[in-house]
Amino acid sequence: MKFVHFRPMASSQQAKSSKSARGLLTRLAVAACLLAGLSGARAQAPAKQPPAAPQATPQAAPQAVPGFWDPRRRPERPDLSRLTVIRFLTETDYPPFNYTGADGNPAGFNVDLARALCEEIKVTCTVQMRRFETLVDALTSNRGDAIIASMAVSPQLRARVDFTDPYYRVPARFASRKDAVMPEIRPEYLEGKKVGVIGGSAHEAYLKAMFTDAELHGYPNDDALRTALRKGDVDFIFGDAISLAFWINGTDSGDCCAFSGGPFVESRFFGEGIGIAVRKGNDVLRQALNWALFRVWEKGRYTDLWLRYFSVSPF
Repeated sequence: MKFVHFRPMASSQQAKSSKSARGLLTRLAVAACLLAGLSGARAQAPAKQPPAAPQATPQAAPQAVPGFWDPRRRPERPDLSRLTVIRFLTETDYPPFNYTGADGNPAGFNVDLARALCEEIKVTCTVQMRRFETLVDALTSNRGDAIIASMAVSPQLRARVDFTDPYYRVPARFASRKDAVMPEIRPEYLEGKKVGVIGGSAHEAYLKAMFTDAELHGYPNDDALRTALRKGDVDFIFGDAISLAFWINGTDSGDCCAFSGGPFVESRFFGEGIGIAVRKGNDVLRQALNWALFRVWEKGRYTDLWLRYFSVSPF
């Protein structure tokens, strides 16, 4: 168990090169969730329209940074006088979100975000690393005050803990070979196209519901799915955009592929989002973290963190 103590300060550790992030959907307790309110990244809802599928040569595009806060709904500053310390809990090995840094201390996107929140609230904070499956028990038994560990909100978890507003979400996206990138994807564009997807997943359920004219090919795991695209056995694959982003930018892809179209964030399939968990009824801390999350985003610090850790945006 790794433990680090820090006071609010402006420095944050650069993330080391990340291996492919394992699929976040394995954390979802249920597939029925909501991903909505993207600001700075347009959600694409499949719509039946007549135009033919456009083809485009891949071009460099500005990095897409998601924003989940409405500037017209600025939260009021809560009473922070009762907060003197926040004991954050995070996971041990989930790069680039949480991992052990070169100096042996916790590092990653979640850790740096926790540090930024503490600076806004102006309290001393600690970060303790634990195995993911032990985090909720540690929180409910008062061994920590908040979990910031890429924990997906679900009805099952809501029965045990309370959550802040989402600080990121897990969209779904299509990927194709670089010579066949589509700037936009609609159901009619994929009529007769071979689309690979993990069998039995929420992504497969979404395609069956929305892309009824595509030729679906199920695969047992990510490796088989991505190999099929790299070899040209399928025209597209559809899956968790965060893990796909790291694969596209990593050596395993062989620089073969790129995203096609934008993010899909259908509420019934891809999750409510990722929140910070606090103990049931701890509204003082939950409201303070919501206020601080908005402030970090409003000041541009969230964008800075996102660009540091995601060279290929899932959005």
